[in-house]
Amino acid sequence: MPKMKTHKGAQSRFHITGTGKVMRMKGGKSHLRLRKTKQARRLYDSKLPLSPADKKRIKRLIPYGV
Repeated sequence: MPKMKTHKGAQSRFHITGTGKVMRMKGGKSHLRLRKTKQARRLYDSKLPLSPADKKRIKRLIPYGV
């Protein structure tokens, strides 16, 4: 059986933690960022857990948890 290929777009956007959680970054973090408040800008720096509804689909795209 050949190895599964990692989806490179998903690999750059999602991160799997050691406990198996799928983390994501917020979108819209660069365009017109200086216009936003400092508090709003800080919110874009942290990673958030992915919705459970999308978790199975994304884990299939990143089979080796890269």
